[in-house]
Amino acid sequence: MVNSLSSKTAPATTPSVRNYDMRKAVLFILGLVWATGLFAAVPGYTNPILPYDYSDPDVCRVGDTYLMTSSSFNNVPGLQILASKDLVHWQIVDAAIRYQVPGYQEGDKVTGNFVWAPAIREHDGQLYIYYGDPDRGIFCVKADISKGLNFPLAWEEPVLVIRAKGYIDPCPLWDEDGRVYLSHGVAGSRFGLKSVLLMAELNPDGLSVKVPSRIIFDGHEEHPTSEGTKLYKRNGYYYLMHPAGGVPTGWQVVQRAKNIYGPYELKITLAQGKTAVNGPHQGGWVETPEGENWFIHFQDVGVAGRIVHMQPVKWVNDWPEMGHNGEPILKYKGQTTNDKRPTYANFARRDEFDQPELALDWQWAGGRIRPQWFFCDADKSILRLYSAPREEDDWMPNMLLQKIPATAFTASARVRFVPNKDKKMERAEQAGMIVSGRKASFKLEAPVTDNWCYLKLEMDAKQRGQYYTSTDGKNWTKVGERFQAVEGHWIGAQVGLFCTRDNRKFNDSGWMDVDWFEITLD
Repeated sequence: MVNSLSSKTAPATTPSVRNYDMRKAVLFILGLVWATGLFAAVPGYTNPILPYDYSDPDVCRVGDTYLMTSSSFNNVPGLQILASKDLVHWQIVDAAIRYQVPGYQEGDKVTGNFVWAPAIREHDGQLYIYYGDPDRGIFCVKADISKGLNFPLAWEEPVLVIRAKGYIDPCPLWDEDGRVYLSHGVAGSRFGLKSVLLMAELNPDGLSVKVPSRIIFDGHEEHPTSEGTKLYKRNGYYYLMHPAGGVPTGWQVVQRAKNIYGPYELKITLAQGKTAVNGPHQGGWVETPEGENWFIHFQDVGVAGRIVHMQPVKWVNDWPEMGHNGEPILKYKGQTTNDKRPTYANFARRDEFDQPELALDWQWAGGRIRPQWFFCDADKSILRLYSAPREEDDWMPNMLLQKIPATAFTASARVRFVPNKDKKMERAEQAGMIVSGRKASFKLEAPVTDNWCYLKLEMDAKQRGQYYTSTDGKNWTKVGERFQAVEGHWIGAQVGLFCTRDNRKFNDSGWMDVDWFEITLD
């Protein structure tokens, strides 16, 4: 993956040149460190390991590399793949759905739909991701990794494994006898029933059903909103791990049985207790080559979304003990190293747009990517966003967004807005920076001028934002009032860029050029 950190046109204190400075060298060194696995042992860390919205994370190990993916809902590229050598330092390296979510049809309501709670697994030289689409069923997308993890992988088209409205949160298990099982939950909003977990048997290729799903657990009385299944086998036991109790306040459950269909015995293995970490649940268990065990899960913090924590795991009498006495830890001492890398190397960064494709930390909001939305002009090191019509309810599918961190940050950009000059399109177009949420979006419109200008957002740790503009990058003018960002549909708020127009019929558009976009953590 290309992660551009070069210095280009910046505020007036920096020369306007393509400066391949120390940041390029640092990135190169980080890439070597990641590729060679020099930091294989789990170092000391502080939770969250990723203060970003990676909802419903799952993790697996392929050789000495850990891979993580998460719910991406309507955002595309979807199913972003994160990689790590030590479970603490992560990079975005791939996305399994690159251009359009399966099943999308023009005019679909997209927010909060499509890609829910995936499971990522390696089997027999193939990397599989299963996920639930609550309106269509359970999908699988896979890639051949028999010759190694060479990112980006050649992902095949997603296959609809089970067609069923309301089936979500799947996880496969390849048993020793060659049989393939799939656990999953259900979405009450579509299925008409919730808090139950199901099991199906798949055909040997894992891509079609052999034995249909049936309920194997009912959590209504003691474990309501059971969902988010993960399926494992260890020491002769089948383990069904899942959250219960709801996203903000729930707990993690582990069930075990000698038979895949049960009956299962059950334990709560992780709960908030006396800590400040609410709802610690829904994630994946992974074992290191050295035999250490870890559980990666999320915490819902509201506007910033579902951020990622990691808990140590000990197996005692064939039960996993998570965190410290079943409560989440905040710090882990781990191995002492001199590693000074940020734990999320290519998340908060400066994008110079000097590549022919967008970097994978960017996602479009509308469930697909249209060629008329943008041009990566790598020769000029500029991203050009063309105006696209807003959809029903003022929805803008061509919002280009990034996850916001659960901490104070500043987002800034150097832009030039050039609307269409035909009189029929007068005042039809707007462009600028946006903080997008489910019930409200907050826009900073770029001024209409032939000159470049600067846009800036200052966001505090409570996700309260203030916009500014500047003509020189040094002297800033406050724009509008301070606002409180709001979360999206199942996700945190997002920040990014937009260029849009009303629904007047016209055969051309204006555009906004973006010289660079940068997020810095305060």
